[in-house]
Amino acid sequence: MDDFTWREPIEADGIRARTRRGSIGARWWSRRFIDLVESFADAGRLARGRSYARKGQVIDLRVERYEVTARVQGSVAEPYEVALGIDAIAESGWRRIEEELASRAVFRARLLAGEMPPEIEWVFAELGFALFPGSAADLHMMCSCPDWGDPCKHAAAVLYLLAEAFDDDPFLVLAWNGRTKDQLLTTLRRRHGAEPGPEAAEAEAEPLAAEGFWTPPSGLAALRERPPAPPVPAGFILRVATPPAVKVRRRDLVEVLAPAYEALVPEAPEG
Repeated sequence: MDDFTWREPIEADGIRARTRRGSIGARWWSRRFIDLVESFADAGRLARGRSYARKGQVIDLRVERYEVTARVQGSVAEPYEVALGIDAIAESGWRRIEEELASRAVFRARLLAGEMPPEIEWVFAELGFALFPGSAADLHMMCSCPDWGDPCKHAAAVLYLLAEAFDDDPFLVLAWNGRTKDQLLTTLRRRHGAEPGPEAAEAEAEPLAAEGFWTPPSGLAALRERPPAPPVPAGFILRVATPPAVKVRRRDLVEVLAPAYEALVPEAPEG
């Protein structure tokens, strides 16, 4: 029984986590993903999963629409099959997300430049969607091993290597949620008035040019019925930034600063 009695796994020449010690995940999106997973998953199994990820026990890993699949070498000859599923976002939901992202110039600019703005998570939340699984019920983990733990160490290893894959390509976060990079960027260009032509594939490899990007709309009709951008919630930066390891009278610095951010938000005008 691979997971109930600890035995050394069979050595495998698989994917090795780059981070040899401490936390795994370097960018804000991968850290956010791992922080959420570690908030609801079994700590012991996660620790064993990190060990597997660092030893190279994950043989392969594929990110597809709403599911990540991998094979993990345990202590028996046949590698285990692992799948990590998330709830699907309907096509109508993605249209709303894309419309919101396209309506904000900063989001368009950064996404078209290959960057993942931290505020994108709030855009999803405003529309009633989650960019990352926030609870055990949101993450559907399956493994062919005999351990019924959630996660088993094999699934945990895949979770950590998935975070490093997110480090390398932030658009994998969106691909897992149902939109590939090409699909999203094509839609953003189209909604901005730049229909992709035959040179689209070649242009995508080039850096975003500022010339023409900020061209104002032709005529006032383009400005009609445009909804105002919702305000950023108080203390949003405290939610997306990596919390410093600082305590004030035994309280986390983020907890101490939260009331100050709340107080800085202006009151809404009456009427």
